[in-house]
Amino acid sequence: MDGRRQKRKHKKYYGARQGGQSTKYTRRQKVLLQRCLLIGAVVLLFLLIILAAFRILAAGQEDEEVYIELDNSDISAQKPEMKVDLLTVNENSRPGSQSGKITGIVIHYTANPGSTAQQNRDYFEGLKDSGQTQASSHFVIGLEGEIVQCVPTWEVAYASNQRNQDTVSIECCHPDESGKFTEETYRSMVQLTAWLCKKFELTEDDVIRHYDVTGKNCPKYFVEEEGAWKQFKKDVGYALSK
Repeated sequence: MDGRRQKRKHKKYYGARQGGQSTKYTRRQKVLLQRCLLIGAVVLLFLLIILAAFRILAAGQEDEEVYIELDNSDISAQKPEMKVDLLTVNENSRPGSQSGKITGIVIHYTANPGSTAQQNRDYFEGLKDSGQTQASSHFVIGLEGEIVQCVPTWEVAYASNQRNQDTVSIECCHPDESGKFTEETYRSMVQLTAWLCKKFELTEDDVIRHYDVTGKNCPKYFVEEEGAWKQFKKDVGYALSK
């Protein structure tokens, strides 16, 4: 009798110990799982931070892209060669009124693919007779980089709407519908803009697009390709630094 009781007691005690060890083992598994999940979350967060950093870096590199690969070491703020072919004073393209203090240089595009600087100048001249609209620009730059001056810089040109009184405008030719400029046009744009900035004691930060005045998609390529516009201003700043 006593022997059977002792066996049952021993079995109960032994089973309890086994149950205790099993519970303890399960708790270790839970702790290990929690640690693994925590480590996994930290690693994932670290990877997301690295990915975000790469994206920021890539975006910065895109902004630094050069619009046109050219040697601009010879582009300065000196006055470029130009043809002075002033419009006849008339109410539709050259009102003859004196401008105020110049506080900005405005870049435009002709929106007339393949046309030359002279053709655009002559279009402005023809408005005195046709009366079709009021439009003009102080300068027009052609596909080969030629520059034609249409209106004196101390007079108002009909180019930039509410900024006509305090800006000088540059109209730029382009070969196709994309609005992208040729290398020759681009080089002349940089030098002419830099020279005008120097003339009126401005910086590249005072150079704007027609778009910045009215929201019009002009100059098309510089509106749609923000990196190209930033590069243009940097090139103007570089020319001014010489």
